Amino acid sequence: MLAQAAPAPAASVSGSVPASGSAASAAPGPKTYHVAPDGSGPACSPARPCSLESARAKVRQALAEGMDRDVRVLLAGGTYRLTAPFTLGARDSGTGGHTVTWAAAPGQTPVLDGGVPITGWRREGDRVVAKVPDGVTPRQLFVGGGRAVLARGEACPANVCDATKTGMTGARALGIASWKRPSDAEAVIRVRWRNYQCRVTGVEGDVITFAQPCWGNSASGTGRTGPAWDTTTVDSSRYRGVSFFQNAIELLDEPGEFAWDSAARTVTYLPRPGEDPETAVTPVTENLLVLDGARDVRVEGLTFAHAAYRQPGTAEGYAGTQAGLTLTGATGPVDHAGRFYTKPAAAVVVRGGRNVTVDGAAFTRLGGAGVILERGTQDSSVTRSRFTDLSSGAVYVGDMEPNPEPELTGLRNTVSYNTIRHTGVEYTDAVGIWAGYEAELTIDHNTLEKLPYSGISVGWGWNQPEAREPVLRDNKITNNRVVDAMMVEFDQHDGGAIYTQGPQPGTVISGNYLNRSAFGNTERDGNGVYLDEQSSHIRVERNVITRVAYKWVSNWAGYGVENIARHNWTDTTAPALSGRGSQMVDNHTSLRELPPEALEVARRAGASPGSGEVERLAPDLARDGVASQSSTEGAAEAGLAVDGSIVTDSRTRSEPGAWWQVDLGSVRRVGSVEIWNDASMTTAGFEVQVAATADFAGARMVPVAGRALRPSLVTVGAEGRYVRIRLTGTGRVGLSGVAVRP
Repeated sequence: MLAQAAPAPAASVSGSVPASGSAASAAPGPKTYHVAPDGSGPACSPARPCSLESARAKVRQALAEGMDRDVRVLLAGGTYRLTAPFTLGARDSGTGGHTVTWAAAPGQTPVLDGGVPITGWRREGDRVVAKVPDGVTPRQLFVGGGRAVLARGEACPANVCDATKTGMTGARALGIASWKRPSDAEAVIRVRWRNYQCRVTGVEGDVITFAQPCWGNSASGTGRTGPAWDTTTVDSSRYRGVSFFQNAIELLDEPGEFAWDSAARTVTYLPRPGEDPETAVTPVTENLLVLDGARDVRVEGLTFAHAAYRQPGTAEGYAGTQAGLTLTGATGPVDHAGRFYTKPAAAVVVRGGRNVTVDGAAFTRLGGAGVILERGTQDSSVTRSRFTDLSSGAVYVGDMEPNPEPELTGLRNTVSYNTIRHTGVEYTDAVGIWAGYEAELTIDHNTLEKLPYSGISVGWGWNQPEAREPVLRDNKITNNRVVDAMMVEFDQHDGGAIYTQGPQPGTVISGNYLNRSAFGNTERDGNGVYLDEQSSHIRVERNVITRVAYKWVSNWAGYGVENIARHNWTDTTAPALSGRGSQMVDNHTSLRELPPEALEVARRAGASPGSGEVERLAPDLARDGVASQSSTEGAAEAGLAVDGSIVTDSRTRSEPGAWWQVDLGSVRRVGSVEIWNDASMTTAGFEVQVAATADFAGARMVPVAGRALRPSLVTVGAEGRYVRIRLTGTGRVGLSGVAVRP
């Protein structure tokens, strides 16, 4: 159902007329209908536009009478408030080589909006409070176009908030029993590549229990949570604690936070300076546009805003599995290959489409994802669109069944020239662009920036028996710009700027610029191109990959075979590729600067080739130095690797004041030092010392608390010849790399 404003009078259809003197046989121009947010004109003319529903009825009538020309529906600017999805199907499809287009009128910005305004705020001290309309649960709140966040607390470590299959300790330490509405609160937990969000249902003593099936699906033992080896459930050895609890009035202490009280049906908000709470909107309608079985349909220039994603607010919660997909239902088939996971809700959904195009659209302020192409959608595309401020991922293509029937196989779809920024804002395990079991998919010239987890993910199955011979093949991931993937503050791990799973004969990853994947992380898993879990028969060539926290290309599994990485450029060292027949050929590694050919590849990548900044590699004074350390644990010695980059990959013994250092050969200006922890993250509690003499008299000393990252960026600003990393506590020094910047 579509909520429309006041009606307007009617008029006639406008259509293009052939120019005077044109041949009688010339193809007629498109039949055009005009729509406005307050339209009610029965003929859908420019003077008296109609509603979306009336235009759809007109189009259906015209198609039923025989289609001899294209049809265009032009939407005037303004907000079209939807209380249910606007649907298009087989009856709304083009035929005979003609296309039906739903587009923004020239110069106009029509917005399909699933939000409900929250008004009538009253002030209570520095807060404002408003009643929420019946049937509305405000999981997200946007004020003046800016996203508010559910009030949240501090992290709770695993030794306090100890998670088990049935619940969690920590109620006393958190004081949760004294909260006004503990049953409105949720625990947000991040374990490696997964995100879990489950609602509290009870507090007894020190024990907190959570909604089912959310908690059961987040814990081990169901046989449904992933591969048998998976250790990323809430009760696993990888669990490190609760990232934060959210949605309690007692946690409301930062401007831009809000809390929802389900009993009083009120929302309380702490405004940012200068905000007008009367501009607040919360998403309610889940899907805005659904194309089910549609063919030869184009959607051009429309904006989609304030679509909801209701599941996380229910007892199902958000039991994340990977890439924004979740495990739902209390029971279901035992499956380790992820065939029965659930995608997020999306503003636009295309099911079983053929030749469906979403072009030049904008997706913003969404509670879920942007676009989903699924259930055998073929020859369809998402192009030249903008995605920003999405709770989940931007584009999902395909499904999780490795060998679907031909009519349900995703084939020849395209995602190109899109700009994706600030997605996965709430569900931080989501990726920018995800594809399941697709063939001949093209992901080309997209710009992806500021992502909490992986940028582009193609393939599925985790090497499980049912997924070892899938329909995956001939996919192209080309000329994309992925900058700031796996952002450290979101604490998601084991991904990459470009990530793949499964055997994909003929798949090519080429011409991409990948910069800063998990740069500054504590762990060794921020990859550039990550060929994970049986990724096989893939070519990785002519990519520029810089500032990654771990491997520029990773093919760790022996069952990932016949992958080739050739003629790529990177500032890191070259890892070995695992798997039969995998090769590294003519790659340019440990670069001190990008050569002109690499710079040109990087500049051409992205949705706007030539416009994106390419990070220049800073000189590394340590490359020409001599390394030493206070002691050595194991056979390896500190020093220069064969490619000229300073590495140790061995550790000092555990001794007071253990150190590693490099002699630069002469006194140099040391602006900063990058310290890369080793694989076991052993270096913690240390200081960087820079001195002109070997006795370190008068050294500049910069203390660093906690673990070294990958890397820790330490500003020094001193003259010196010797640079030392020295422990200030107990333990060992273990470093995979050190760079000294002027």
